[in-house]
Amino acid sequence: MATEILCNRTGRETRVALMEDGQLAELHIDRGDERGYVGNIYLGKVVRVLPGMQAAFVDVGMERAAFLYVGDIVPEMIGRGTEDAEEEIEDVPEEGARSSPKPGMPAIQDLLSEGQELLVQVSKDPIGTKGARVTTHIAIPGRYLVCMPTVDHVGISRRIERDKDRRRLREFVDRHRRKGHGYIVRTVCEGQSTESLKADMEYLERTWDKVAEQRATRKAPSLLHEEVGLVIRLLRDIVDREIHRVILDDASTAEEVRAFLGDAGAGNRVQQYRGAEPIFDTYGVETEIHRALGRKVWLKSGGYLVIDQAEALMAIDVNSGRYVGSTSLEETTLKINLEAVQEIVYQLRLRNMGGIIILDFIDMDREANRDRVYKALEEALKKDRARTNVLKISELGMVEMTRKRTQEGLDRYLNEACSTCKGTGQLRARATLVYDVLRELRRVAHRTPDAAVLTVDVAPALADELYGERFDDLEAVERQVGRRVVVRATLGKHPEEFAVTAR
Repeated sequence: MATEILCNRTGRETRVALMEDGQLAELHIDRGDERGYVGNIYLGKVVRVLPGMQAAFVDVGMERAAFLYVGDIVPEMIGRGTEDAEEEIEDVPEEGARSSPKPGMPAIQDLLSEGQELLVQVSKDPIGTKGARVTTHIAIPGRYLVCMPTVDHVGISRRIERDKDRRRLREFVDRHRRKGHGYIVRTVCEGQSTESLKADMEYLERTWDKVAEQRATRKAPSLLHEEVGLVIRLLRDIVDREIHRVILDDASTAEEVRAFLGDAGAGNRVQQYRGAEPIFDTYGVETEIHRALGRKVWLKSGGYLVIDQAEALMAIDVNSGRYVGSTSLEETTLKINLEAVQEIVYQLRLRNMGGIIILDFIDMDREANRDRVYKALEEALKKDRARTNVLKISELGMVEMTRKRTQEGLDRYLNEACSTCKGTGQLRARATLVYDVLRELRRVAHRTPDAAVLTVDVAPALADELYGERFDDLEAVERQVGRRVVVRATLGKHPEEFAVTAR
């Protein structure tokens, strides 16, 4: 798979597109003051301990206090054996995965108290109304290794399969690591020289020393270590892939990337874009971004997806649309569902959807066809860097799945709630509002028997409705209350708001 990275910088905003075989696969955005927090290390202060939830709120200096589960406080006390932990290790540890106390582990009220200072690392960005999630399991990722200064353990990525390489890497890291410091050997270490690994290890140890020095002199809440910038972070985290080209439209960022990739012999793959047209327009990225923000996504066959975001889950509905097939209903349904699988996984990655996701495929009668769609979904998800868990497809064509979420989805990052509908996507019908106004007129008339005139302030569209098709109803209310009613159209008034006054 040909992997390219495109970088666009406009003012304080940096956008990085991960391209796979010429198609946009992932989009990452950093706007300076709105950059992500994952990986940052803070000296925090416990502001509240919640025994009922076995969690605590920690002030790290953000707008909202961070959330710390008891299972994230002292990972080595959870009770997993070293061998089991090694088999579960990925390239980058799954921070924050353990969220409940295990048998024999102390309760959170026995570990923390209000006002206590502790070192924490952000494992999930603030999402919606929720604060960041933090852990005391510190993990500092480098290009080849991940340093874990709070865990005395060496783990090897399970993607390194040859026993000879695993033994060589384990022995090297064991011999050179600082006492008490754990390491994860990433997949990209396979075939690397010992000089490169040792240099990466020394860099990680220096980074940790700076954190330790600042902790001794700072007061909570305080930022002790900030993750590297977006472009370098993405290059570091996907360095186990073959990156064919990195194309950037900013000279300073290009130099930074060359310096990062230069010693790996990849510096010559960095190109500076000099075209007159914006880089994302040239490579078709801008079009895909706009497509990813829509509720309806069309398939090539004529079918389409409807993507809806609820408070606790995401729902994706598959529809046949204009596609009618040519053989049988079952074959038509199967073809649309198989096409939808590829588009669904593409949209999951591009929109960075996370949490609970419900996929509603078109009903299929044959179990063999349901299995075929499920296996196609499993295969397509192998491209996804985020961890997923997928349950078997039901007889109704429903699939329940989860996808690890560490930051806001693309739609919530690029969009904001409509000031008119407040994010619901709907407004009350004008007919409904008309009768609400008429009922309010009767209420106000009852409360103010001495008033001669009732005035209604409404939006222009509602005023047109009252003096148009509903004028007979308005006159009927005037006769009932025995008052004159004046309707005033007010520019800028919310379509659903109105006010009735008496004088």
